[in-house]
Amino acid sequence: MLCENIGTKDSHLTFAGVDTTQLAEKYGTPLYLMDEDRIRHNCRVYIKAMKKYFGESSFPAYASKAASFRRIYEIMKEEGMGIDLVSPGEIFTAKAASFPLEKSFFHGNNKTDADVEYAVNCGVGYFVADSVFELEAIERCKKNSGNKEKQKVILRLTPGIDPHTYDAVATGKVDSKFGTAIETGQAEELVSKALKMEHIDIVGYHCHVGSQVFDSEGDVYLDAAAIMLSFGAEMQKKYGVQFRIFNLGGGFGVRYTDADPCLDIEKNIAKLGEFIKEKCSELEIDVPQIIMEPGRSIVADAGMTLYSVGTVKEITGYKNYVSVDGGMTDNPRYALYGSKYTVLVANRMNEKADFTADVVGRCCESGDIIQPEVTMPKAERNDIIAVCTTGAYNYSMASNYNRIPRPPIVMISGGKDYVAVKRETFEDLIRNDV
Repeated sequence: MLCENIGTKDSHLTFAGVDTTQLAEKYGTPLYLMDEDRIRHNCRVYIKAMKKYFGESSFPAYASKAASFRRIYEIMKEEGMGIDLVSPGEIFTAKAASFPLEKSFFHGNNKTDADVEYAVNCGVGYFVADSVFELEAIERCKKNSGNKEKQKVILRLTPGIDPHTYDAVATGKVDSKFGTAIETGQAEELVSKALKMEHIDIVGYHCHVGSQVFDSEGDVYLDAAAIMLSFGAEMQKKYGVQFRIFNLGGGFGVRYTDADPCLDIEKNIAKLGEFIKEKCSELEIDVPQIIMEPGRSIVADAGMTLYSVGTVKEITGYKNYVSVDGGMTDNPRYALYGSKYTVLVANRMNEKADFTADVVGRCCESGDIIQPEVTMPKAERNDIIAVCTTGAYNYSMASNYNRIPRPPIVMISGGKDYVAVKRETFEDLIRNDV
């Protein structure tokens, strides 16, 4: 199996030690499952490795765009994680969960004046500033607030690294919509302008090379670190700005299918830590506080989605379809990226897989596909289909397309289940209609 939290008992699929067919019967489908114990385990892997290889002051900040709801921020608080936020909605949710926002990093390539003001008023710890326009907005807001304490700002830069991942999630290239390019000289201009702003404290630099980076591509982190550290050292010598924080972003890959490689996160962090220390020594600068922003690798393998089969359509001589009661409304990733998934018939795990079909959703849309060409036991109406590794970018990207309510999130911990997010109702769909 993909992960140790997935198993089989009496021909039924288990997740986090619980029979998935019983959960489907109890809560209905579609149904998001989240393994709380796995989430906590993944957090602790990062925390332990980062403190060991980067230094005690370093810590991971969960990239909450991967899965944002109140309970997840409570767990991050309990585990001692920081958080990465990309919208005022995420800030609001984290605040509602009583997360200490001084350990938050506010991202985004186009923060509005209202976004900036809200974040400042909420006490967001760090702005990860994407442009001079944002710096000017932060400066105006802090000045007007009357608060004499400077706003801590990390400058997001693009090191010009191509991680050979999906174009849609490659973010470290020079021509990315995110950050300011080092190669063009614009990053230095940004530093120079920021240092003239009296209400801003430039504490360091940020980069993010992309998502789904595995061991075979792990050197992109070393390449990015070399470029960023060299830039930071140059700015320190030229302008006197201390390189206190280096935020490496996130991006370590997760296994969606058995064909994906296994990633040793601690090994990667150890290699990166050794490289950073050697590079800092070479550049004659102190090793900065290191921040990383894992998102997918915290929650992806802690998630599973359950569906009920409706129609099984066999088109003789062409192809077969297994239609389920969810689809691109609760998982748009195949439609967006052609993402691969492991798909199982949860109530018939011991039966021979000798039927190939596209697993598709219920939406009135030909692109509503969860996974093409899945080999499985021939499905029947009301069978339970499980899609593995759906903890990241499923609930957070869900929509009400075709006026379909979003599924609930049921958390599992210590073999017990509880509702973290309620199933949407039809009344919820018209709540804001006038």
